[in-house]
Amino acid sequence: MNAYVTGLAAREETSVSRAENFILNNRFERPTLVIDTQSVARRYSALAQGLGRAQIHYAVKANPAPEILSTLVEVGSNFDAASRPEIEMCLAAGADASRISFGNTIKRSSDIAWAHDAGITHFAADSEEELHKLAQHAPGAQVYIRLIVGSLQADWPLSRKFGCAPEKAPDLFALASHLGLVPVGLSFHVGSQTRDPEMWSETLDQVAEVWHALKANGYDLSLLNIGGGFPAFYGQTLDAPQDYASAVMHQIQGRFGNVRQIMAEPGRGLVAEAGAIAAEVLLVSRKSDSDLHRWVYLDIGKFSGLAETMDEAIRYQFMTDRDHEPTGACILAGPSCDSVDVLYEKQPVQLPLGLQAGDRIVIRSCGAYTSTYASIGFNGFPPLDVIAI
Repeated sequence: MNAYVTGLAAREETSVSRAENFILNNRFERPTLVIDTQSVARRYSALAQGLGRAQIHYAVKANPAPEILSTLVEVGSNFDAASRPEIEMCLAAGADASRISFGNTIKRSSDIAWAHDAGITHFAADSEEELHKLAQHAPGAQVYIRLIVGSLQADWPLSRKFGCAPEKAPDLFALASHLGLVPVGLSFHVGSQTRDPEMWSETLDQVAEVWHALKANGYDLSLLNIGGGFPAFYGQTLDAPQDYASAVMHQIQGRFGNVRQIMAEPGRGLVAEAGAIAAEVLLVSRKSDSDLHRWVYLDIGKFSGLAETMDEAIRYQFMTDRDHEPTGACILAGPSCDSVDVLYEKQPVQLPLGLQAGDRIVIRSCGAYTSTYASIGFNGFPPLDVIAI
């Protein structure tokens, strides 16, 4: 066993995942995301059991690695795509077009036409112009209207940019019908990393009010798209995936009854914990002799995969070969020359006091929103490598 593994083994409370173990037993020339497809399949099974009759539409944007998509095709997943390239990747992985929804409410007209010709039948919209585009380029398509929801308690809220105000939904339903589209239901998103299923309750109340008003106006609603929000472990206690999903579905049943089709779009909740990043310490320093905190600079930062440290919203966990040593607070930063490339400063990170340049570090639960956020060569640093096992 090498020194790196020995150091981690001394930390009894750490349970090393398959992806992390792969990192411990290999060397990497640059930051590399290792993703465990077996873990993805297990997580899918757990969420599917908890969601019951709801259909999982994996949010491809979380991590579109071909190995992940093909694994999910094999276990029976559906897919939520935000662009033509994502649809193409799903089709290339073996997914049938009937299992793919086009969930972005901001689509290029030519991409709508292409998707319609490819056999995509379900499209999201939240505005009049988008409905006109769909009517022209995907005539007769089934559309679901996305709502803006308030009082989000997620660590990574997704309000404002997408969705229409609840009072606007009836007009969009009427326009969709007038244009020859088939308005089948509603969609919403509670926000990424909604840690407690009870945090869904106020949002579900808002959506249910619109849902029942539309039904009272004669619309035959058949589809409720509950979006994502299913969390991953970043150091705070969470319900088990199956229990979390079951608790959400219990709330939905109580408010909406027996909806014919329920779509769930987990992304982070499906793949985050299946991945880990192999990184390296480039420098440890203090700005002055009286500085309370060390600065620890890694070979990966905001622009090379860790964009979700923005506002310190997502709190990644770390492992090193010195985890048996005393720790102290430090400010963690990336390698680029951009001053915003600081990962954690408001809430410093506890890392071993003996940490030094050349030490390797594992960043945990990095399977979601890392490789897709990595830039192509900012400051000359390469994009994040990805290895699937």
